[in-house]
Amino acid sequence: MLNDDAMDGCWREDVVPGAVYEEYPHDSAHDDDAHVDSERIGVKNKELGRRGEAAAARYLEFVGYEILERNWVCPAGEADIVARQGDTLVFVEVKTRTGIQKGFPAEAVTPRKRARYEKIAAWYLCDYGEVNIPIRFDVIALLVLKDDRAMVKHYVNAFGWDC
Repeated sequence: MLNDDAMDGCWREDVVPGAVYEEYPHDSAHDDDAHVDSERIGVKNKELGRRGEAAAARYLEFVGYEILERNWVCPAGEADIVARQGDTLVFVEVKTRTGIQKGFPAEAVTPRKRARYEKIAAWYLCDYGEVNIPIRFDVIALLVLKDDRAMVKHYVNAFGWDC
């Protein structure tokens, strides 16, 4: 569950202009091999995630964030986006879905994933030039509406040390 403050009006909801998505229908009746099918779905999910992250980065730039890193990797894992908004360093988890059958995208940000993001932030801060900088954890949830449109919910300060 995200921070209640994030759910109560601290988010922006927009449609990302220029975002290009594809819905990947799945019909297992036409698959000969479940293993091949799961690999195909995995590749498509990775592509969907990559496109969602690109759209989220464009959105953040549009609303005035400076993108510092994309897909930053450390021993604790990977941060989808590391950005700056004014004096604040922002770690952004991006979740993209093509439907709500398995829940809304932001619901996939579990307590385990939040804890991992806090560790990722600690690793990032070890190498970051500034020491007294406020940090924040945001979630951007994209729900694909059609091939070239997605609804974007930006949960500002969704979780973390200050929540």
